[in-house]
Amino acid sequence: MSDVRDLSALNSSAQELVRLSVGVREKAYCPYSRFKVGAALVCDDGTTFTGVNVENSSYGATICAERSALVAAVTAGHRKFKRICVSAEATSTTGFISPCGVCRQFMSEFGDFDVMLVRPSDKRVLFTSVHHLLPINLDPLQEFLTTGS
Repeated sequence: MSDVRDLSALNSSAQELVRLSVGVREKAYCPYSRFKVGAALVCDDGTTFTGVNVENSSYGATICAERSALVAAVTAGHRKFKRICVSAEATSTTGFISPCGVCRQFMSEFGDFDVMLVRPSDKRVLFTSVHHLLPINLDPLQEFLTTGS
């Protein structure tokens, strides 16, 4: 389940989500890679949270935009999400920047929801889902709920 669309073909709410994720990219703290990423997350109740990548010289302490937005939402008490929009410039004209493995697992902790990957320079958007990005996830909570251990 992946399809690519032009930004102009999206409904107004999807366009607004793209606008938020592209706009928040400018707040990214990325002095090492200079690779700005922005994310806009929509909760089940319609509340929206944004996040950016925040780098650290140890690299392992870096937080990606996707996790940044999710952490803000969880901190505010949200646990169910409809959609996340992630914007970053791809180095090729055919590819999209996809969430890293840690972000895929982190997102899957909260179930399957829509994912929009945005290439701002040519206004193209790839639509997919958390499950499509990580079809076989590590789900310890489900295991615990099923077996009790």
